[in-house]
Amino acid sequence: MTRFACSALALALALAALPRMAAAQDVDCSKAEAQVEMTFCAEKDWKAADARLNDAYKAAIDVMKQTDKYLDASDQGAEAALRAGQRAWITYRDQTCDAEAWTAHGGSAEPMMIYDCRARVTAARALELENMALGD
Repeated sequence: MTRFACSALALALALAALPRMAAAQDVDCSKAEAQVEMTFCAEKDWKAADARLNDAYKAAIDVMKQTDKYLDASDQGAEAALRAGQRAWITYRDQTCDAEAWTAHGGSAEPMMIYDCRARVTAARALELENMALGD
């Protein structure tokens, strides 16, 4: 393995361990100052937004399934359209957030920036899906 590859691997392993290290502590996210704490809190925010998204997606899928039930077979496709759209949205979210964090690429703030972006974009998508489930 090249020296660069070894350094990159070591950095990746260290970054992967950061949230677990911070989780071992009681982190007050309103007072987070250390990078490891800020990254932990950003990941926590993203996980909360992702849980909301999953609930909203399930509700929207249920509505699409019901919509399909009341349509002629030739007109059905609401559920399939939402599933395809959600897969495309995940790609959009991940690539958008990677691009947004590129200014810190390879640095200790990059994971935090990605989590911040994912939390924001995911919360917006959850709201879209919630509205879809309500028929708005």
